[in-house]
Amino acid sequence: MTPDITPYQPSIPESALTDLRERLARTRWPEAETVGDWSQGTPLAFVQELCDYWANEYDWRATEARLAALPQFRTSIDGLGVHFLHVRSSNPDATPLLMTHGWPSTVVEFLDIIELLTEPEDPADSFHVVCPSLPGHGFSDRPDRTGWSVGRIADAWAELMAGLGYDRYLAHGGDWGSWVSAALGTNDPRHVAGVHLTMPLARPPERQVELDERDRAAMARMAGFGKNRSGYAAIQSTRPQALGYGLNDSPAALLGWIADRFWAWADHDGDLTKAVGRDRLLDIVTMYWLTGTGTSSLRLFWESFDSEPMHPVEVPVGCSVFPKDAWLPRAWAAERFTDLRYWKDLDSGGHFAALERPEVLAAELRVFSRMLR
Repeated sequence: MTPDITPYQPSIPESALTDLRERLARTRWPEAETVGDWSQGTPLAFVQELCDYWANEYDWRATEARLAALPQFRTSIDGLGVHFLHVRSSNPDATPLLMTHGWPSTVVEFLDIIELLTEPEDPADSFHVVCPSLPGHGFSDRPDRTGWSVGRIADAWAELMAGLGYDRYLAHGGDWGSWVSAALGTNDPRHVAGVHLTMPLARPPERQVELDERDRAAMARMAGFGKNRSGYAAIQSTRPQALGYGLNDSPAALLGWIADRFWAWADHDGDLTKAVGRDRLLDIVTMYWLTGTGTSSLRLFWESFDSEPMHPVEVPVGCSVFPKDAWLPRAWAAERFTDLRYWKDLDSGGHFAALERPEVLAAELRVFSRMLR
């Protein structure tokens, strides 16, 4: 450990939890939606029931204890305080693995998968796991000026891994983590041994490419996203501050906004809590609430959503695509990722793979890592 990296333990004061419960009790509810589904957003009854559970039964301290049981640290990179988990395997020769979360998520998304990665049945499959909190998320600092784009975050993560002494490492991510991990493959190819993605991203290729049946289905899903489900991104990428006043002041508003994304992106049959248990969903929302990052987390959309370049990635890339996340044509991915070593379309699971299918995701990471040995 260098002097620039210091141990960190999360400790939320009881007064913050009391304030949360009091705010939940004082919620001024809107009238119910005028439809019988989620087409207008998170239904009133769902939010009211979950807020009641949040105020009276949910135990943040249990999650805080799970976090506290893991080695975690803070450091300063490019003038910003960065929080990260750093869980080393008992196998000293384990492969370093950098895992980046997305929005609406935090490092708590990885709590169920870390031990599967660090201590697998076969030590040869083990990883040393590093999970940083994105700027403006969780226990990392909130940027107070513009410029923290995907590319700058990728450069910061490269500096972090170098500071930890990792000369070669794998980068994994979904959502923003896919953007950042791919950018790492472009920006730090001497040290990135491979990039693994659950949500591969690519612009339409300049030349005409042949689409198979799977690709055409992905194109249809992409068109549906743009027409019906991209309103959140339009707001967050243009007016994050305007939305942020409600998210920072009302826990019910924060829950309703985030739960809507989980409903849209998790793989479920109409009961979201079967895909992502209500305690795990509340872990995510509570982290945003207690760290006051409901607004700051949105600014990455303003920085990068419509403007971030998607440069070619020449390091080996593997993609494990879960069906509720399968919207990119594989032929497009092959144009951007010039060494696309691995692609698998899985039969179940959604956008929050480490929460929904931790065993499957861990197995996919092991398969890809073996291919690079």
